[in-house]
Amino acid sequence: MTPASAHESSDVVDDADGVTIVRVTERAQLERAWDVRTEVFVHEQRVPLEEEIDELDTAESTTHVLALDRISGEAVGTGRLLSDPAHPGEVHLGRLAVRAAARGRGVGARLVIAIEALALAGHGVPRDGATARDDGARRDGATARDDGAPPDGATTLAVRVVLSAQESAMEFYRRLGYEIVTGERYLDAGIWHQDMARTVVS
Repeated sequence: MTPASAHESSDVVDDADGVTIVRVTERAQLERAWDVRTEVFVHEQRVPLEEEIDELDTAESTTHVLALDRISGEAVGTGRLLSDPAHPGEVHLGRLAVRAAARGRGVGARLVIAIEALALAGHGVPRDGATARDDGARRDGATARDDGAPPDGATTLAVRVVLSAQESAMEFYRRLGYEIVTGERYLDAGIWHQDMARTVVS
């Protein structure tokens, strides 16, 4: 696959700074996401492969994103979004991984922002009385009117994004606006985690 065609048939979610983030729409793209996750979680962090790749990866309700280097076409990062129709307005962000060679370029943060945008577009629910400052998470940069209504009388949508953060990554998520849910620590694949969340508002 040439760099020019690397995301030809995909939905481009973000395209800046030499990295294009696309929504995964084909099996071959999902396999590239698995390659990134295998390198980061299985090889670097020693997570068992059978725990890393699971049935949720191919569920109809799951969305994956892939970060592609625009010059080389190499997949440099990925993440996934889980949703459950039984819980409207809430999603789970997970399996966020960036190859070591691509770290320090803001790829992880852009993946989170791309996943949040997809979450809001696909799973946001109307929020009564919501204002532009809810959780500081507006994505469009608009501000609320003095009476708290959204700009131009638009319906405000909101989605709660929950994630299971490795404790070593909690500061990364905190900088992106996530807060600790309960403070309870737990082991997942032998790595300490805590739940974090934020509400994203349109």
